[in-house]
Amino acid sequence: MIIPKADRLNLVKEYYFVRKLEEIAKLNKEGKNVINFGIGSPDLAPSRETVQAIVATAERDNTHGYQPYRGIPEFRQKIVEWYKKTYKVDLNPNDEVLPLLGSKEGILHLTMAFLNPGEEVLVPNPGYPGYSSLTMLSGGTIRYYDLKEENNWFPDFDALKKANLSKVKIMWVNYPHMPTGTVANKDMLKKLIDFAKEKKILICYDNPYSLVLNKEEPFSILQIEGAKEVAVELNSFSKSHNMAGWRVGMMLGKKEYLDAALAIKSNIDSGMFLGIQQAAMKALDNDAAWHARRNDVYRERRDWVYKILDLLNFEYSKDQVGLFIWAKPKDPIAIPDIAAFVDQILYSSYVFFTPGEIFGSNGKNFLRLSLCVPAERMKEAYERLEKVMTKA
Repeated sequence: MIIPKADRLNLVKEYYFVRKLEEIAKLNKEGKNVINFGIGSPDLAPSRETVQAIVATAERDNTHGYQPYRGIPEFRQKIVEWYKKTYKVDLNPNDEVLPLLGSKEGILHLTMAFLNPGEEVLVPNPGYPGYSSLTMLSGGTIRYYDLKEENNWFPDFDALKKANLSKVKIMWVNYPHMPTGTVANKDMLKKLIDFAKEKKILICYDNPYSLVLNKEEPFSILQIEGAKEVAVELNSFSKSHNMAGWRVGMMLGKKEYLDAALAIKSNIDSGMFLGIQQAAMKALDNDAAWHARRNDVYRERRDWVYKILDLLNFEYSKDQVGLFIWAKPKDPIAIPDIAAFVDQILYSSYVFFTPGEIFGSNGKNFLRLSLCVPAERMKEAYERLEKVMTKA
C-alpha cells in the first residue's frame, strides 16, 4: 500500500469467522468436507410468495431506480401492521419505523448518531461482537456489563447502579439472547427501562430471534410502558423469514431517535431496492403455519444437537430460544480449554463448533452450535464424532 491504514483498524481484530471460514475452506479444498455448526446463516428458503414478489418487481422496467431512504410508505405500513399483530405494539408508520439494509447497519447508525469520541457504551459479556467493534470504530469506549449463568444471563442492575456511568450514552441489550438463548421477562425489562430513565441511557434493543423456536408469545421491549422514551428496537427478516442474504431489517421507536439514525443512514446508502421491499411485505404475510413449519425443521435439528452434546458429555438448557444451542462441559477439568477442544474436533472429525470465548470472557467455558445445518449432516457429524470417541 502507498498509504498506511487508518489508526481505527488497530482497535479491532479481523472478525473471528472470517479467519475460521478461510481455514475451513482450505480443509474442504483438501476434500475433508467439514460440517460447519459455526454460523447462524439460515439455509432454508423464504416463502414462495416472497420470492415471486421480487421476481415480478425485477421484471418490470420502471422499478430499478433509487428508493426513499425511509422506504416506501406501503412497506412501513406493513411493518406497523405486523408489529401490532405479532408484538401488540402500536407504531406510527410515518416516523416510528425505519427500514434498514439488515439490522446490522442499524447498530452502526445508532452508534454514530449518538456517540461522541470518548463516550461510553454498555456492551453485554457475552454478546454479539458487532456491538464492541462498531463502538471502537466510532471512537467510543466499551464498558462491558456481565451476564452470568447464575443470574440467568440477565444484567445485574444492582452492580450497574453502583458503577460510575456518567459517560455512558448507549446500552446494547439482546433478548432472546445470542449466544445463550435466554428469553427476557417483563419484570427484568421493566427494571431495564427504569434503569435507563434513572441513568439517562439509550437502550438499543436487538430482537432478531423472537420467532425462532419461541415457547411463548413473541416479545418486544416496546410493549413495556415508557419504553419509547428510552429505547429503540432493531428487528430483522434474516432469521424469522429465512432472508439473511437479502439484508432487510427495521428500526422502531420514537421519531427523534429514528431521525438521528436516518441522518447517518442517508449519507451511507441510497435506499432499499423496491423489489426487496415488496418481497419483504409478502414475507410479513407468512401465516402461523409457515412459521410453525420452519420451527419444526429447527426442532428436529435441535434434537440432533442435543444428541451430539450428550455424546460429548456437555450440558445445556432446553429452555433456549433462537438459532443456537449454548453448552458447557459436564466435566470442565476434562476439557479445560474450549478453543483447543474446538480445534481438536475440527481436525479429528472435520466438524466445527464455535468457542464461546469469542462472545466475551463470560463465554470462555462454553460452546455454541448453530441449527443452520441440515438434519442429515447433523447425523453424519454425530457418526464422525462417535467414531473418534470410540477410538479414544
